[in-house]
Amino acid sequence: MSDKNVEKGAMLYEGKAKQVYETSGRDLVIIHFKDDATAFNGKKKGRIEDKGIINNKLSASFFRLLESAGVATHFVTRINDRDMLCRNVKIIPLEVIVRNVAAGSLAKRTGQAEGTALDEPLVELTYKDDARGDPLVTKEEAVSMGAAAPEEIDAIRGLALQVNDILYPYLLEKKLKLIDFKLEFGRSEEQIVVADEISPDTCRFWDSETGEKLDKDRFRRDLGGAKEAYMEVWNRVGDFRLSGV
Repeated sequence: MSDKNVEKGAMLYEGKAKQVYETSGRDLVIIHFKDDATAFNGKKKGRIEDKGIINNKLSASFFRLLESAGVATHFVTRINDRDMLCRNVKIIPLEVIVRNVAAGSLAKRTGQAEGTALDEPLVELTYKDDARGDPLVTKEEAVSMGAAAPEEIDAIRGLALQVNDILYPYLLEKKLKLIDFKLEFGRSEEQIVVADEISPDTCRFWDSETGEKLDKDRFRRDLGGAKEAYMEVWNRVGDFRLSGV
């Protein structure tokens, strides 16, 4: 049986933007991308037409790019427009945010003007807890909460910066500036891998020449044209594949 013929089983989990299903493959899951859009920890809800299709395709493309550069991910293959086959990993309950430019909550928190370039990438940790608004935590706090071991936190911070080193120049070639992005990681046997998704839902992409926002901020801030912005990112990035594959 090929990867794309793995049968979808019962739904294991439903989040704001995705559903996770068990499969006939013991160590595999199917992630289904929805069009649902949320912001401000679910306080604002809506829908962006075809967002799930675009995010599925973009995430697959970015995961292939990372794998080609030696960064392990949970990605196996894209099955169809909305479904992605992935390794079943145990998600570490931390979100890792990498910031290259002051925007969003960082700009509000520090008083820096949005768009201010940072001297070096800033890495932040938040604890995945919707009820508490995914609070910022230090490494020591994350360890004390049992979220991860100290060496695991060091590893995911290092991997997040490695992802930034890969994505930033790649996107700049597409005239997209990677302002900031959020990553999740999972444990796969003895290995920590990049999980979840990489898309305009989890990244801030600005046009490198005009500064136009091409990400979920268009929904979050009622700027309009969210679907068109997501599609523009896909049109520029396209489907990354290794030469000859």
